[in-house]
Amino acid sequence: MIIAPSLLAANFARLEKETRRVNASGAEWLHLDVMDGHFVQNISFGPAIVKAVRPFSKLFFDVHLMCSKPEILLEPFAKAGADQIDIHVELGDQVTPLIWKIRSLGKKVGLSINPPTSMAAVEPFLSQIDCLLIMTVNPGFGGQAFITETLPKIQQAFAWRRDKNLNYHIAVDGGINFITAGECAHAGADTFVAGTGVFGFPSLTRAVTKMRKIVEKNAREDFKFDASKGFLLA
Repeated sequence: MIIAPSLLAANFARLEKETRRVNASGAEWLHLDVMDGHFVQNISFGPAIVKAVRPFSKLFFDVHLMCSKPEILLEPFAKAGADQIDIHVELGDQVTPLIWKIRSLGKKVGLSINPPTSMAAVEPFLSQIDCLLIMTVNPGFGGQAFITETLPKIQQAFAWRRDKNLNYHIAVDGGINFITAGECAHAGADTFVAGTGVFGFPSLTRAVTKMRKIVEKNAREDFKFDASKGFLLA
């Protein structure tokens, strides 16, 4: 199980300290939400921030591009220190060339899907990705309430991974707290992006530890982790 605190919920006035807090928390990933003001209404940060915090962490950097023109951002974020770059399936015909471009940069590929979008949109790409990021809120703003209707998407992603014998992570992002993380784990998620759900506590380490215990307790009975290969099996 992977806990991925989202830097969007951190105190931007002290990003070095916040990054070090995530480092020491026991989390495996640091999630970085990039918004361009076009694909979503809000604007967050660019490659310079990723480059600035990269020296303070050896964690896996998961960069989520909520952007209408990610093609111009892939190389800058790869050079800034991204380990995985997530693009949105809602980009349509752009998805395939974007996947190949991310691969050519030597980075892992994440594919994200918004709540209103049918899961049929991601199915053709499942064998080409490392992570399926299921948005459990409408993207663009932190602190939103979890959309319960997204749980069947997690179940579908889990069933496809099992039936197609694939290895992608199933990540959830949006409104993830101690309650909803357990619900998502029960549905089949293995990677949990949490913003205020962990940063909102005085001790980030305790929050991450508590969330991990909850998701491990609620994980599906047919869920297995192969540590030697580094991916999840069902």
